[in-house]
Amino acid sequence: MHEVHERILARAEEIAAEAAPSDELGRLTDRAAEVLRSSGVIRMLQPAEFGGHEASPVDFFRTLRDIGVQSSSAGWVAGVVGVHAFEVAQMDIALQKEIWGEDPDTWIASPYAPLGRATPVEGGFRFSGRWPFSSGTDHCRWIILGGLIVDEEGKPVPGGLRHFVLPRADYEIVQDSWDVVGLRGTGSKDILIEDKFVPEHRILDPVPMEDGGLAHRVGRGDSPLYRMPFHPMFTAGITTATVAMAQGALAAFVASMRGRVTARGVRTANDPHQLAVLGRAISDLEAGEVQLFEDIEQMWERAQRDERFPAEERLRVRRNQVRIARRAVDAVDELFLHAGGSALRSDSVLQRCWRDIHAAMNHASNNADPIYQAYGLNTFGHPVPASVLF
Repeated sequence: MHEVHERILARAEEIAAEAAPSDELGRLTDRAAEVLRSSGVIRMLQPAEFGGHEASPVDFFRTLRDIGVQSSSAGWVAGVVGVHAFEVAQMDIALQKEIWGEDPDTWIASPYAPLGRATPVEGGFRFSGRWPFSSGTDHCRWIILGGLIVDEEGKPVPGGLRHFVLPRADYEIVQDSWDVVGLRGTGSKDILIEDKFVPEHRILDPVPMEDGGLAHRVGRGDSPLYRMPFHPMFTAGITTATVAMAQGALAAFVASMRGRVTARGVRTANDPHQLAVLGRAISDLEAGEVQLFEDIEQMWERAQRDERFPAEERLRVRRNQVRIARRAVDAVDELFLHAGGSALRSDSVLQRCWRDIHAAMNHASNNADPIYQAYGLNTFGHPVPASVLF
């Protein structure tokens, strides 16, 4: 077990204790963020030369899972923000020094949706836009934002998708933009940028990261970590967080069963219908976890052999990820329906997990149909739409 994982397990009660306060606050509490920061989980995929652990993705995602069981929002933020170090490690070394040179614990937010517009100027671009859903952003000092390069008429140019990295001074967090029913503690607020200059060294074309091939071109080829494919890595964070929420709901359901009695006077722990519900849920969730981590381990082994990741392999992993998430939310729904009226209480851990996992299913990474269709198209030799990321 990785040392960071051990530290997370040792502080599990602290993480759990901050789940409800984070939900009420609308972002991770400072205490919750401090636990994540001091444990080193956000540095697990960060280069060793900048104070990171450069850990295996298997270790990272297993650690992430055990955070999310205690707090859905902490697990979500750790997954999203933690993967950003993996990307920045493949960007210009000057940028890495700017971000981590003085403080290796500097966090980086996102999102990647290409809602920004970048106009070329000498040495870089003028950049503007507004983006929703910047998870954990209050605790971050840099941000990666998706955008499109435009021509003089403001029209996107072909192949103009880029990731733009900006320091905290160059963007605004719209504080009143995160009022939601689930994953409230992630603080996934809107980001606003008005005509800021972004130099060339803070910009990345994300396409070469798709098959894991960028690492060799930027001097990171000696590390198998950075030979991993970008999209399955990022979405694994979402899938792992989703599975962790389901495991948190399961733990809450089991805890409630120990003290409940049915209308017929039967202890819930002895009720055959409740036990059947429990058995189905555990089986589905265990199957999902086995599939999730087996795929991560297989990708890791492939990266260690320094092999690229073809479309069929990446699509297979994404196909599994969206199905794992679907099974997880279905299991939680069944648990919630059989948990009795106590699950409706605002202080119920189960209802919070139920809200959180349904919110998680609204993330694009958990949108199953485009992935299933893309997998089928590729299976039969048809082109996959460019809009499907894998």
